[in-house]
Amino acid sequence: MTDAGARLFEELMRFRPDGLTANGWAVKAGVSRTIWADLRRHGNPSRRTLEKLLGAAGYSLAEFEALRAGQAPPSPDAEAPGLAEGGRGWRSAPLAPIPLFETRLASEWGGPGSGVELHRVDRTRVAGRLDRPAVLAADADAYAVPMVGGSMWPRFRVGRRLLVSPAAPFEVGDDVLVRLAGDMVLIKELVRRSAREVELRQFNPDMTFQVEAPKVTAIHKIVGEAL
Repeated sequence: MTDAGARLFEELMRFRPDGLTANGWAVKAGVSRTIWADLRRHGNPSRRTLEKLLGAAGYSLAEFEALRAGQAPPSPDAEAPGLAEGGRGWRSAPLAPIPLFETRLASEWGGPGSGVELHRVDRTRVAGRLDRPAVLAADADAYAVPMVGGSMWPRFRVGRRLLVSPAAPFEVGDDVLVRLAGDMVLIKELVRRSAREVELRQFNPDMTFQVEAPKVTAIHKIVGEAL
């Protein structure tokens, strides 16, 4: 597991219900053994998995994001004033929404038949605006893209809206959006980076491949999925 993945898993364990082991928590939340093993190995759960685990512990995803932003999580028995129907949770000050850019499949990286999905993100066309999570409160350039195509299944489902942070530091094992010439991007896992090349991985079909470093204009970290 990467350092970032280990930190996320450690932070998630702070919400584990008393009296349950980590595996028992996963069973209670309805998280499959395969997904739970992948989470513990990579520390990069999907939004749905986080919602299941936190919901089983009596917390919300917003509370988890608040912890990651440096705030202490509230008691699960504390009611947040102003929430409808006396629901549990934590409400932050309103944050500016982030843009959701139009995205579509382009040709395959390396040519037809390579199996490596390539995407085109048009940053001049905003398909909508999404609520900004607390973890992106300080990143004015954050944006979102829909997951088009199935190359990152089961990490990301088709149609999920990925939150992208140009400001967040990234490291090996992180999911990243790699910007190429024009509007072309690769949405993959970072395997290795050197002065000569960037090695990436996609999951469906599972393969690794290299991109020459001069062809990469930027690497932005995918920090999660939008609610």
